[in-house]
Amino acid sequence: MENITKNLQFVLLTIILISTIIAVGIEIKTMFINQSVTLADLLLMFLYLEVLAMVRVFWDQQSISITLPLLIAITALSRFIILQGKEMDPTGLVYEAVAILLIAGAIVVLRLRHSDKLGLKSKKRK
Repeated sequence: MENITKNLQFVLLTIILISTIIAVGIEIKTMFINQSVTLADLLLMFLYLEVLAMVRVFWDQQSISITLPLLIAITALSRFIILQGKEMDPTGLVYEAVAILLIAGAIVVLRLRHSDKLGLKSKKRK
């Protein structure tokens, strides 16, 4: 059963990896054809980079910390706001801003939870 799971993970990771590389190529081609690079394009490339990093981390550690998906979510929301900001009523952006703040707050809490700065780590006994 464990071999089946590992093989399935390998197949799915390979599909994700190949799909992401193809998407990067398509995005670069589109930027080249349009002869322009926008902030939305850069954020999309960053999303692809984070997906590739998540694939690598999962393959190396066989697990994913919550930080990478949160970073992807923040970047995706930022890109969404940039793309929709011109068409949306400014009051509609409040919801997206709150979502970004909540995600950023979650990252800060997770980082501090694993930090010695708050004294939350259990002290090692001698």
